[in-house]
Amino acid sequence: MAVRPPILKPGDTIGIVTLGSPPDANVIDARIATLRNLGFNVVLGQYVYARNGFLAGTDEERAFDLMNMFQNEQIDMILPSRGGVGVAGILPHLDYGIIRENPKIISGYSDITVLLNALYEYADLITFHSLMLIDFNLATPAYNYDQFFAATSTLTAPRPIMNPPGIPTVSRVPGNVTGPIVGGNLTSFVDTLGTPFEIDTRGRILFLEEIREPVNTVYRYMNHLKLAGKFEDCIGIVMGECTGCQVAYGMSYEDLINEFVVPLGKPLMTNLATGHGSYKAAIPIGANVNLDTVNNTLTVLEPAVSR
Repeated sequence: MAVRPPILKPGDTIGIVTLGSPPDANVIDARIATLRNLGFNVVLGQYVYARNGFLAGTDEERAFDLMNMFQNEQIDMILPSRGGVGVAGILPHLDYGIIRENPKIISGYSDITVLLNALYEYADLITFHSLMLIDFNLATPAYNYDQFFAATSTLTAPRPIMNPPGIPTVSRVPGNVTGPIVGGNLTSFVDTLGTPFEIDTRGRILFLEEIREPVNTVYRYMNHLKLAGKFEDCIGIVMGECTGCQVAYGMSYEDLINEFVVPLGKPLMTNLATGHGSYKAAIPIGANVNLDTVNNTLTVLEPAVSR
C-alpha cells in the first residue's frame, strides 16, 4: 500500500530545492515571499541558487539537498523551484529507504515528474503532480491553488478532479477502470526508458501531457512508449493538454489522439487541464483513482495525505 505523507497545515515549513534547471534568483526570492505571505515558513536547500550550466549544481549536490529535506524533521513539505532538465540525474543518488521512513509532501510537474513517479515506485510514496515554487505568484489562477490545497491540505475523499468551468474534459473510449494513477510529462518519461527508473504502467492509469513540441515529435515519443509496452500494460489513459504544440505535416494534437491513442482501445479521457497549461489540476501520483469514461469523470478515491 502506498504511503500517504502527513497533511499540510497552516504555518508548516516548506523546504525549497532546485533539482533540475536553475530559475533566476529574483524569481526564487519573489516566490518565497509569496509562500511567507501565505503563512508558511521556508527553508532553502544549500544549492537552490547554484548554477552549473543548464543545471543547478551537480547531480550529487541536487540529490544531497533533496535527501536533507527528507531527513530534516522540521520540514513538512518539499517544493522544487522548477523542472527544466536533468532531474533524472539525481535518481541514482537517492536513498529510497530513508525517504519511505520520512514521508513528506512533494509537488511538481514538467521534468519533476520522473522524480514523483520514482518516489512512488521505489519509496511507495504518494506524490503530487501539481504546483512548483515558480507557480506561487499573483498571476496563478485561484483554480490552481484550490486544487493544490484540496489535494495536500484536506482528507476529502472521494475527490473529483474537474477542469475549470468552460474547459470540458472529453471521453473518447468508453470504459470504467480503477487503479493507481501514474504519469506526467511525456518527454521526461521517454528519456528514462531502458533505465531502472522507467515508468511502470502495469495495472495503472497512465496520464500524459506535453509542451511546445511539434506534433510529429509528440508522435515519436508516444510510439516509443507504445513499443516499450507502456500502453499495453496500462488499464486506462488520461491525456492532458499539449500546451503550445505545433501542427506538423497538417496533423494537430487532436488528430494524433484520434489516430494514435483512440485505436489503443483503452478507456480514454482527454483535455485534462494540468501540467504546463495555465490551469493545473492536482493529481496524486500513486493514489487510487476511478476513470469512468462513460460518465466522463476522474475521481480520487482516497485521501492522498494523512493526519
